[in-house]
Amino acid sequence: MTALITPYSIVITLLAYYIGRKIYAKHPSPFTTPVFFSTVTIILILLASGMDFDDYTPAKDIISYFLGPATVALAVPLYKNRKIIVKYAIPAISGMILGLMVTLTIAFTIAQAFSLPHFILQGLAVKSITVPIAVEITELYGGDSNISAAFVILTGVLGTMIAPKLMDKLNITMPFARGIAYGTIAHGLGTAQAAQESEFTGAVAGAAMAIAGILISCFFPLISRFL
Repeated sequence: MTALITPYSIVITLLAYYIGRKIYAKHPSPFTTPVFFSTVTIILILLASGMDFDDYTPAKDIISYFLGPATVALAVPLYKNRKIIVKYAIPAISGMILGLMVTLTIAFTIAQAFSLPHFILQGLAVKSITVPIAVEITELYGGDSNISAAFVILTGVLGTMIAPKLMDKLNITMPFARGIAYGTIAHGLGTAQAAQESEFTGAVAGAAMAIAGILISCFFPLISRFL
């Protein structure tokens, strides 16, 4: 029975995401985005079946393993569209730096307004970069990696729920701009959402996610000193 848990977990994960995509295509809403829908669905299934996260972890690790090749594969559309990317590189990076600074300012404001402890503030400071980088940075500076990971995942889920509708409302239709926004705001989950719009949008989001991680890694010593 134990041997069947891992393939069972993989199947329900893939099915939940597939169903989420189908529902979102027919009924687009922040609450039907595939990432949010599949996350809630999987949690409910695990609770209903009596499985805990330790039972689900091997399946999670297998699926996560393939994220590496999938991310590298985004380099293909990036290379195909390299002229567009070079053309908009300066405004894109400038926008990302501004967006990250706004994110940090909001985090500091919230922390000061509610007198949040230092480890919470550290978690908020790295919430807009992908989990592996956020965890490494947090541990390097003596923070709580679990708190940071939770903030990163929450930010990614909220980003994928809100960003599509918000950009539509603001009439942001350029795939390059949407990709930058997804990757900067919602990192890996945002990249998955961006890839549903187009291959190019997903590729730009993946690049933005990587650049955002590098920028925060460079700035974090100064941020930590300020904290």
